[in-house]
Amino acid sequence: MVVFLDTYALIEIDKGNISYKEYAIRPDKAMITVFNLIEIHFYYIKNHGEKEAAAIYSAVKPLVVPISDSIIKDANAFKLANLKKRFSFADCIGYAAARKFNARFVTGDYLFKGLEGVEFTQ
Repeated sequence: MVVFLDTYALIEIDKGNISYKEYAIRPDKAMITVFNLIEIHFYYIKNHGEKEAAAIYSAVKPLVVPISDSIIKDANAFKLANLKKRFSFADCIGYAAARKFNARFVTGDYLFKGLEGVEFTQ
């Protein structure tokens, strides 16, 4: 099974959260977008410093998938349909990419709980 790992999931994997053990970062089984790469890099610079940020950047960069025009359009349609939930653009693009690539969207973000194609894990 191929999974899309949102930034929350990436952080939990790196922390060693047992609930995310099965989603270990494998380029043949996991994907992210460049927006998740940006978020994870910022999180690590802010909270752990440049050295750790560089290490996580290198580890997850191979997981980046291209963002097509159809993913952008689907992400905006999803965001528009869910305005009350206030999803970030990065999350909308990730969710649309997961749907496009027939991957499960793995997250611990409560806003996604119960949505089609989502594996909600804490």
